[in-house]
Amino acid sequence: MADKPRIALVISSVRKTRWADKPAQWLLKKMQARTDIEAEIVDLRDFDLPIFDEPASNAYVPTSNPVARRWQETIAKFDGYVFLLAEYNRSITGALKNALDHDYTGWNNKPMGLMAYGSAGGARAAEHMRLIAIELQMVPVRAGVHVGGSDFYRVGPYNPNPEPMEALEDALAGSVKDMLDQVAWYARVLKAARAEKAAAAA
Repeated sequence: MADKPRIALVISSVRKTRWADKPAQWLLKKMQARTDIEAEIVDLRDFDLPIFDEPASNAYVPTSNPVARRWQETIAKFDGYVFLLAEYNRSITGALKNALDHDYTGWNNKPMGLMAYGSAGGARAAEHMRLIAIELQMVPVRAGVHVGGSDFYRVGPYNPNPEPMEALEDALAGSVKDMLDQVAWYARVLKAARAEKAAAAA
């Protein structure tokens, strides 16, 4: 497919001992195997973002911090996002919330999907993320991927002999496909709509 939408897989945990890299690499392979999108990882560890302290959102005032501007430029390159969510105390990570707050316009009119993990499958973090995404004018898709309960223990960091992510293939394949199908569809449609709007304003 010509001019395929670019989708970022955003890793939301920045802890040195994070487990996120294991599901990230597994999901990235799934995304890169598709023919309707281009996918790459965007890792919050690569951006030493300060706690948001700008005078206002970049929707109103240009951002002064150079690291934040680099973050905004990175986000703007993509046509959609899949967030890998670790659930911290019934919500998303502080690092992700701060990163989301450092941009507004870059997220607008683009789809977002998610893969969440935790004891309850990251469900509470996922719902919080969807609410934030709506405020940032993203389009959250209905389907999500959740790794929780006994499945999380099988592959997760608390198992002394964890299994590979492939052990959950049968359990997760359907939800991964549904989520990526929806992200890809909205990314294509919204990319065309943004181009049409930009051409009309030129």
